[in-house]
Amino acid sequence: MNNTIFKTPLIISLLIFLINIVNAQSKINGKITGKVTDSLTKTPVDFATISVFKQGETVPFNGASADAKGNFSVTNIPAGTYRIAIDFLGYKRTTINRVTISASVTAAALGNILLSPSQTQLNNVVVTGKAPIVENKIDKLVYNAANDLTSQGGVALDVLKKVPMVSVDIDGNVELQGGPSIRFLINGKPSTVFGASLADALQSIPASQIKNIEVITSPGAKYDAAGTGGIINIVLKDSKVQGFNGSANISAGTRLENESLNLNARKGNIGINVYISGNKQRHTIGKNNSQRTSYNNNRDTITEFLQDGSNGFERSGYQTGLSFNWAITKKDEITASIGYENSRNLNDGINNQDLSQLNLSNALLSSIKGLRNSNSNSHDHTTDINFEYKKTFNKDGQELSIQYNSSLGNNKLDAFQQQNYFTGGYKPSGTQSYNQGDENETNISIDYAHPVTESFLIEGGAKTVIETLNSNTLTDTLLTNGAYGRNANQTYGFNYSRNVYAAYLSASADLFNDFLSLKAGLRYERTITKVDFAGTNIPAYNIFAPSITLLHKIDKSQSIKTSYSYRIERPDYGEVNPFYNISDPRNVSTGNPNLKPELGYNYELGYNKNFENGGNIYIGANVRHNTDDIQSYTTFYQVLQINGTTYTNVSLNQRANIGSQTSVGLNAFGSVPITSMLTMRSNLQAGSRSNSNPGLPTVTAFAYRVNMNLTYDFGHGMAAEVFGNYNSKQKNIQGTRPAQGSCNFAIRKQLLNKKASIGLTATNPFSQYIDQRNTTYGSNFNQTNLRQVPYRSFGISLSYKFGKLEFKKDKEDNNNFQQVLPDQGN
Repeated sequence: MNNTIFKTPLIISLLIFLINIVNAQSKINGKITGKVTDSLTKTPVDFATISVFKQGETVPFNGASADAKGNFSVTNIPAGTYRIAIDFLGYKRTTINRVTISASVTAAALGNILLSPSQTQLNNVVVTGKAPIVENKIDKLVYNAANDLTSQGGVALDVLKKVPMVSVDIDGNVELQGGPSIRFLINGKPSTVFGASLADALQSIPASQIKNIEVITSPGAKYDAAGTGGIINIVLKDSKVQGFNGSANISAGTRLENESLNLNARKGNIGINVYISGNKQRHTIGKNNSQRTSYNNNRDTITEFLQDGSNGFERSGYQTGLSFNWAITKKDEITASIGYENSRNLNDGINNQDLSQLNLSNALLSSIKGLRNSNSNSHDHTTDINFEYKKTFNKDGQELSIQYNSSLGNNKLDAFQQQNYFTGGYKPSGTQSYNQGDENETNISIDYAHPVTESFLIEGGAKTVIETLNSNTLTDTLLTNGAYGRNANQTYGFNYSRNVYAAYLSASADLFNDFLSLKAGLRYERTITKVDFAGTNIPAYNIFAPSITLLHKIDKSQSIKTSYSYRIERPDYGEVNPFYNISDPRNVSTGNPNLKPELGYNYELGYNKNFENGGNIYIGANVRHNTDDIQSYTTFYQVLQINGTTYTNVSLNQRANIGSQTSVGLNAFGSVPITSMLTMRSNLQAGSRSNSNPGLPTVTAFAYRVNMNLTYDFGHGMAAEVFGNYNSKQKNIQGTRPAQGSCNFAIRKQLLNKKASIGLTATNPFSQYIDQRNTTYGSNFNQTNLRQVPYRSFGISLSYKFGKLEFKKDKEDNNNFQQVLPDQGN
């Protein structure tokens, strides 16, 4: 492998530095920094607006937004004396006069700035604000889902389809920059809810519960090294304002139903949040047709296997949780939460089957026709417990955090299948299986951040992850007397434990008068795995995962960023569980406890531009190289022994480490306010993927994904949105992945002074089904499948915000700040 291509982003960044360094050093390039804090709760005010005014001017000439911790930095300030205004919705403006930048004082540190909440009641005044749909930061991209009309009444998967660099297929499989190995988090924390089935987990989170989605393609050393494709963090809604308030959402439709309720209460330095949500996908029936042609070892006999039938699907679930926040002192804070998720999937199917053998002249040698009935019932529930203690110090940015997170998951799957034969004189055959598994994960971590100077921060920490997985399988087979009896050969247990011990050190710095921002770090992880399954032995292993990000702000509206990260993808519960799913004896799937971790090298280069009218564009290129690449692989067997039982003409699908994969891609996102009423957003991904597999030919494939979103604001609280999405067909190591296209329409009207809203949605209204046609082939077989997935739906959604915000003036408000404006009525 030629490593030159991997060095390209860093080389380009260094060239930019060399070209501009002289200009950067030849003029005064001042900086104003500080931190914005709520005067009552002493918590950071994230995304507050900082405006810099020249003396005597009423229009700011520069500014910035605070980050999630309330910190801000305004750069490119020439010599002079300025007035600084700090604003945020629901707070009184704070103004600081006579801030001076000069040749001798190039940095002005404003320290901790306290914002006092406005005296506001929701019964009289509605707090409104509109964050940018997409925010591009040095370490992540944030998609703010609050104004996503077409996802109202939907689930997390519907929101993910809108997120730049993310693609979702019709089965709920998610890719980030074309890579499927993603680490999913909820509120920044891991959960076993994602272990058994990622698609099911993402369908259990209503879109109305999501505040934003963070995409981290090059995670820093502070993050776990898990996920070669990167990290997606789903941030749920909460509230830190004083008083009691809440919101209720309900949606009903022909295919989906969702309900959610949020309650928030805060008095002084103590706050409580309670939520409950439920969702259901109504019973739908899809059509399927498949044809498989296989050959015997001598290649003198052809076997044709045809299936044609229908499959029903239904799912339901609910989530509930309680969180507690207590600011013990100004510098000590405790946060605790407990959450519970419960979901159930029901599947049923009936398929006509025809198994025929022919000679090379296509003369029929034998034919077996029959009917297969099947059903399955999966039930998953997860409990997440989180505790965090955070301590801050007198020095701004100095922080200590201790976290304990525990996630307890239980998964049950009951499956039944029976085949009745019309020809050949065969007696009926069938199986009943019961698989129960537990997946528990505990995370204990300590993190410390220490600012050496105003522009140089060092962070370090340690973490222990303890995972235990176990699975027990009971199988009954159909006896000659028509009853089902226990099959001892297919009754077994499986226990799997994995501990990860980690430590990291990272640094952040602004270099050369803020010409270049740097984040770099190194993470060490040691993994110890124990398995009690026969023939399985996984040795302990170590990894050192470096990461580096360089950001250059061309001016206050433009930046260019390059990054490198080294990641690992450890197989999850569903991938290592050796349970055989024999609901279709001709198409069997199982896990692989011998899977090795996948290792990934990620390189990125991106350019971001914000416009004064609210528009922005992002263009990025990425290169990813994985070794021991984990992919699904299908093998055809004329005869297959599964724990003492013989099956014939079987396609066996399981995950395997298959050589290496190199992906080169381009991402482009744009948001353009065409008029004051009409806004257009579009996202394009395109890339080439090459798989190199020992003993198999190298496969290179090109694919793209494009979507477009149009939003029109009619005024008077009414808006409409249209969203279209298309994923192209892509070749893989054994065939092709099908193309997919869909469209969504929505309209929403706000009522009761914007405290309530009603919306109408339509998904794929012009066609009942989405056709999914894919091919699979191997050395001795080829197969074509056509699934017609019911996707059309119509729905109505209702939402209501209620409650009262009570604010009091903080007695310890900083009197050095001059308040120039009264309550803004925000």
